[in-house]
Amino acid sequence: MDLEALSAGVAAAVTAFAGGLLVPTLIARLPEPSPAPLPAVAAKISYADLAARPRLRWWCAGVAGALAAAMGSSRGWVPDLPVWVFLAVLGVALGYVDWRTQLLPARLVAPAYVVVGVLLAAAAAVSWYDGGREALTRAGLGWVIVFAIYFVLWFVHPRGLGYGDVRLSGVLGMALGWLGSEAVVVGTYAAFGLGAVVGGLLSLAKIVDRKGYPFGPFMLVGAFLGVLYAGGDLSWWR
Repeated sequence: MDLEALSAGVAAAVTAFAGGLLVPTLIARLPEPSPAPLPAVAAKISYADLAARPRLRWWCAGVAGALAAAMGSSRGWVPDLPVWVFLAVLGVALGYVDWRTQLLPARLVAPAYVVVGVLLAAAAAVSWYDGGREALTRAGLGWVIVFAIYFVLWFVHPRGLGYGDVRLSGVLGMALGWLGSEAVVVGTYAAFGLGAVVGGLLSLAKIVDRKGYPFGPFMLVGAFLGVLYAGGDLSWWR
């Protein structure tokens, strides 16, 4: 790893660590779903109780920092680096909430479209004549295509996929689309592959309910792998 990649990873890690410290506060302020969108949510642990877990603040900060460090060192000092720092923090919040409640709060996902869109537009403006315009177009296509895939799957079999997953897919598709079609394919394929294999093993171990388990964390991990693949850190996949 060269000095540029190392410094980018360190800067991303420090920033995401600071953002991760705020995740419990963010979760505590989420409005409770009403009416409950799923029967299983009737006994859902409250967001305030989720946020009050011991040492959660430090766990969130540590995981967000580690994810951002990996993506930052993979990408280097590029105009889109803030996108991956933001998604590292958001991903920790969403992954934790979805794993514990099987819900992906729209209050977190919907604003992410604006944040990611603005950050990518800024990155495109900085690198407009150096591939930024094409990357922004790819981001838009990634958004539409990945969202469409998830929407069709949800429409055909709504019990197998929540609409929160569909909503999140657009954000991830936009971000991965910026990196290219290969990142979109790897990120999307990895999400479904991990969901099937790891989710199946967890259900066999009775850690999750085989009739339905949160898919959001697998989407987020898949997107993380897509970023690393685009950055060359998973070059052995190529």
